[in-house]
Amino acid sequence: MTHFDAATAAVEAALAAGARYADARVMHRRYESMSARNGEIEELTQDEDAGIGVRALVGSSWGFYAVPELTSSAARQAGARAAEIAAASATVPGPRIDLVATTPVADSWASDCQVDPLDVPLSDKGDLLVAATRTMREHGADHAEGLYQIWDTRKWFVSSEGHRIDQHIRECGGGISATAIGDGETQRRSYPSYRGQYGTRGWELVTELDLLAHAPRVAEEARALLTAPLCPSGTTTLILGGEQLALQIHESVGHAIELDRILGWEAAFAGTSWLDLAQLGSLRYGSELMNITIDPTIPGALGSFGYDDEGTPATRRDAVREGIWVGVLAGRDSAAVAGLDYAGSVRADGWARLPMVRMTNVGLEPGPHTLEEIIASTDEGVYMETNRSWSIDDKRLNFQFGCEIGWEVRDGKLGRMLRNPTYTGIGPVFWRSMDMLSSEIVPWGTPNCGKGQPGQVGHTGHPAAPARFRNVRVGVRA
Repeated sequence: MTHFDAATAAVEAALAAGARYADARVMHRRYESMSARNGEIEELTQDEDAGIGVRALVGSSWGFYAVPELTSSAARQAGARAAEIAAASATVPGPRIDLVATTPVADSWASDCQVDPLDVPLSDKGDLLVAATRTMREHGADHAEGLYQIWDTRKWFVSSEGHRIDQHIRECGGGISATAIGDGETQRRSYPSYRGQYGTRGWELVTELDLLAHAPRVAEEARALLTAPLCPSGTTTLILGGEQLALQIHESVGHAIELDRILGWEAAFAGTSWLDLAQLGSLRYGSELMNITIDPTIPGALGSFGYDDEGTPATRRDAVREGIWVGVLAGRDSAAVAGLDYAGSVRADGWARLPMVRMTNVGLEPGPHTLEEIIASTDEGVYMETNRSWSIDDKRLNFQFGCEIGWEVRDGKLGRMLRNPTYTGIGPVFWRSMDMLSSEIVPWGTPNCGKGQPGQVGHTGHPAAPARFRNVRVGVRA
């Protein structure tokens, strides 16, 4: 039977078993990664799996069941079991769950891919990592690492409302890092970020990163950091590089605006949210420069797709407009409970996981400045780049971040390199202090966003650019 046939059989079985709504996703995913250390290949991983996951809605409860077989009998069993699980859960009284309307479609969608990363010879990909790590060693790194990752995912989605959608999403990316060891001190520099850069593109993304060209600088900066002065402690003007600001958005905005967290449905691992739905449309989240969108339509960004895992088409929406909180990441059920008329942010980590609200591309719109203008207009402050550590409370409110490298800013110029730079703050206070934002937006990709129990790993995108924040506490108090 075809993949659509399997999904259709599962949905029909769920309805026959008492579900008032059901959907099924057949997924086939191939994964490949390679890492190198100090001029030698360290590990090669190649995985492939396929299966079908079925959701069924009975009363106020969802049921989910998944099997790694695509036969008619297995698909029907999965649909029936999903309905049985939902019915068992529905014995506990609760409000009826409705679903925000979406128009059923029959469609196909594929991410743009100029060079299929799985077609690139392993020898070519390995040679790149070996050369980059060897170069970093030659330029002062004690440990030099490089990696790439590739995901090739096909989905076939059918719902009881009439959806029939197939998608082909290819994602890849990579990066390098250098570690220097001194007397009681270890420092690391990474490129292009602490985990690399990723997107829904082909191998051309990795080629454009030009890892080998950046290897000498990365190693030399790691070595120089060993003897650089510590980041001073105090309250000052903070300038963040775009990659670090992407993580700031991810942690203090993206997770906070997930509607299941706001409703209290999701309280695992990273907790809930400080946001109150009663303030949607009125809460000042940040300064007027803060314009954040939820946009899975950005070509090549890691959180892009044609349709989410409920069949809702990718649509651009505002999350924060001129500093005011105006939108959330929602699913069809959570949106209905909250009285909203949109969804579109539900995805699952594979066929064996229940779809949940996840970040898509949550990021800033361009500002009116350049990084050079931001630095030139700063009399005194610190410029920080590349994430090293992060910590945020279970309501996504209070945070502390460490970066790999910093520079002193004095009289509009970059000065001394600073080691172990850190900054801390409270989300809305921090964002309200943003007074300059660059136009140099990069759609940074985060392939390791964790959420849920059982745990799921999500791929998210965060368009960001360098920005300046006033009166931020930096460094560690003695």
